[in-house]
Amino acid sequence: MSLGTTYLGLQLKNPLVASASPLNAKLDNLRRLEDAGAGAIVLPSLFQEQIEHEAAANDARQLAYADSSPEAMTYFPPASAGPYGLVLFNRLLEPDIDLVSMHLTDHLELSTPEELRLPLLWTAILAGRTKASLAISSGVAGLDEVVKCILAGADAVMTTSALLRDGIGAMTPLVAGLRRWMEEREIADLAAMRGMMSWQNSRDRSAYTRANYLRILERYAAAA
Repeated sequence: MSLGTTYLGLQLKNPLVASASPLNAKLDNLRRLEDAGAGAIVLPSLFQEQIEHEAAANDARQLAYADSSPEAMTYFPPASAGPYGLVLFNRLLEPDIDLVSMHLTDHLELSTPEELRLPLLWTAILAGRTKASLAISSGVAGLDEVVKCILAGADAVMTTSALLRDGIGAMTPLVAGLRRWMEEREIADLAAMRGMMSWQNSRDRSAYTRANYLRILERYAAAA
């Protein structure tokens, strides 16, 4: 039984990735995530305002030592032939409006399995039709979502909300559950499972098109 996968050229022991979150900012948590079975860990994101704050601090320090600091220049010419990997999809800031205070609110809402449908759709459409590694993020809460991501064609399955909601230990049953799911169906290798339900391997590709949307509306109208 092999859960091994490749993402961005990296050989991972399994496809479960702890995506960027405050949990990953502490060394002790990184060790705990590794012990819990994570195939990889994404370090916390670096945001523009953080860069600007650090740049302002650096400017102040440089002014203080301008008389004694040598000039330094760096140059990194662009040399990219395209993305090596895609994450479908990142969650954008979605503010709400507080009708009492008449201000925008920006509190964190952890993702739910209902958010997985869009990433699943586009991963299934892209799988086998691009050389880029594919990872799914948003809506991965439990084993069912992990299995769906692999069947759609994902090389890696990223989760943050499940770990924030249930703790770092939630990684262990995801990995163990994926192994058990494969064993029960006598699937010996993750590569054999990956993309089974992708657009490329589907017997009914119209299920991924607008025609399917029209059929859904017709069935709904008929049942109403």
